[in-house]
Amino acid sequence: MQTATMTATKWGIDTTHTEVQFKVKHLVIATVTGFFKKFSGSVESETEDFDGAKVQFSLDVNSIDTNQADRDAHLKSPDFFAAAEYPTLDFTGTLSKVKGNDYTLAGDLTIRGTRKSVSLAVEFGGIMVDPWGNTKAGFEINGKINRKDFGLNWNALTEAGGMVVSEEVKIHINAELAKG
Repeated sequence: MQTATMTATKWGIDTTHTEVQFKVKHLVIATVTGFFKKFSGSVESETEDFDGAKVQFSLDVNSIDTNQADRDAHLKSPDFFAAAEYPTLDFTGTLSKVKGNDYTLAGDLTIRGTRKSVSLAVEFGGIMVDPWGNTKAGFEINGKINRKDFGLNWNALTEAGGMVVSEEVKIHINAELAKG
């Protein structure tokens, strides 16, 4: 008796239509927003609704951009990401349908050589064929991590005793995938 085998559909990150953003509180009163400009990734799914899809994503730490060169240099330094020693942030995980277009992306995030399990909320935007005949899928991904869990411990105190940089980092990714 033969068993049917499912073939996974492979999707790549469309870097032109994807953005990776993070937000961190500064002095507890304002928010600093940054981006990673270079990244790669893939998704393999055996279903058209992406339930159970395997996700791999990698960010180039040296592409960090907070619109302030001195801050970007500090973030790349050993005080934070230690980009010379750890040039990428890496994620591998699984996408699981919760209800309707709501999913959870759970897996392992590695920053500075430290791997931790994380769970992110995902909204599936659907699938569309672009004017050139390419099949695309869209996702909005949101979550929070504690930077200190990954060894990003640098901080300073203000005269009033407040922290310069919050421990909580908000993650927001708008991702467009291309089938193929």
